[in-house]
Amino acid sequence: MSTLFEARLQALKTPPAISRYLLEGAPADRMPTEKLANYQLESLKAILQRAYDHSAFYREKMTRSGVRPSDVQQLQDLGKLPFLTKDELRGNPWILLTCEKKDIVLIQVSTGTTGGEEIYMAYTWNDYLLHDLSPQYPGLFPVGPGDICLNALPYEMSTAGLSFHKTFMDGYQATVIPAGKGGAYSTPTKTLKMIRDLRPNVVVTSPSWAITLAEEAVRSNVALPDLGLKKMWLTGEGCSSAFRQRVETLWGTTANYFYGSLECGGLGIECDAHNGYHLTQAHVLMEIVDPKTGALLQPGAVGEIVVTALLRYDSPIIRFRTGDLGYLETAPCACGSTLTRFHLRGRAFDQLQFRGKALSPLLLEEFLMRIPEVGNWFQFVMPSSDSARIKIRCELADGVQPSQALAATIASRMEASAHLPFDIEFVGHLPRPGSKVLRVVRE
Repeated sequence: MSTLFEARLQALKTPPAISRYLLEGAPADRMPTEKLANYQLESLKAILQRAYDHSAFYREKMTRSGVRPSDVQQLQDLGKLPFLTKDELRGNPWILLTCEKKDIVLIQVSTGTTGGEEIYMAYTWNDYLLHDLSPQYPGLFPVGPGDICLNALPYEMSTAGLSFHKTFMDGYQATVIPAGKGGAYSTPTKTLKMIRDLRPNVVVTSPSWAITLAEEAVRSNVALPDLGLKKMWLTGEGCSSAFRQRVETLWGTTANYFYGSLECGGLGIECDAHNGYHLTQAHVLMEIVDPKTGALLQPGAVGEIVVTALLRYDSPIIRFRTGDLGYLETAPCACGSTLTRFHLRGRAFDQLQFRGKALSPLLLEEFLMRIPEVGNWFQFVMPSSDSARIKIRCELADGVQPSQALAATIASRMEASAHLPFDIEFVGHLPRPGSKVLRVVRE
């Protein structure tokens, strides 16, 4: 940890035990398990007490559930606390505050992809910058002085671009190129000009924008593999392994996933083994619960991801139901990190219901992207009735000519994988989105 953050931690009223673990402990991704658990418990206790003492919202929730902060004496007691839901946060920008409004320095808003009223998250300078950047994961996030980081994520309103910007620049003292994504100036042409002139060795972007930039690189005569990228992270959208492999081929590097949310911050960092996300355990506690009953599930069982933030004192997030599905894995990872891993299985509301089956769009994408004749742009068009067939509207790979025989072959391969009927529609060009890509549309 830098001396800058040591001085800041010591100057503020951060809980003493938390400062001790962060200043004296090993990096979070190599911290001994017992030490990490002790830190998590002490941080959890401090946040629960602050929430109870300074938030009428949380005090009422705990009182209704018959629980007080003193009832949590071990991490396993977390389940005694009530859940926090998205609906409680919608349209209530100040509901979580344990500080005065004048202490807030940043407010960000949800992207709106889940529907409903907006969710706002308000941060103090301490929570957003100091506390959030204090634990680091150098084995999983190997960035430092001298690295030039192309940040091709959206900066406006939501969290992605600004969050990585402050992590690269303030947390790891690296150089940032704030390219953005799809904004007024964030065109593919402008971004490729910056890439050609500045030669970044680290890139963070969304999967679909990585493809958009790769297409522009061909038009601009920029050989992306010649950059010799040190690291590439993909975030902001769901992405199958097969689609990720296409990105890696175009950019000539290994691309790792990064998973986070507006409400909870960074949650998982994938290592080069590509065997699940390493949970950012210095920042969050994660539980897996039954989506219907809320009962805690054991490692390996798929359920809804529930998150408690460990470094959010001024707007606590306690047992937040994310709506995402996944499972925990405690077996050691080949990379040497001591952090627990988790595997995503999509979002509960994203699951497609068709002919009595729940379908994951990412699984359909995986099947489709394994077919080399199919290009990088596609849509799954869901029919209005179960008696019809799912249509796959797609571009073809370069040099591949459309034909009825090819459509029949692709449909047959998809049916063999998904056990459902498909129709194939070839198109010359699908729109290139500036925001999140839309893979599923309805008739």
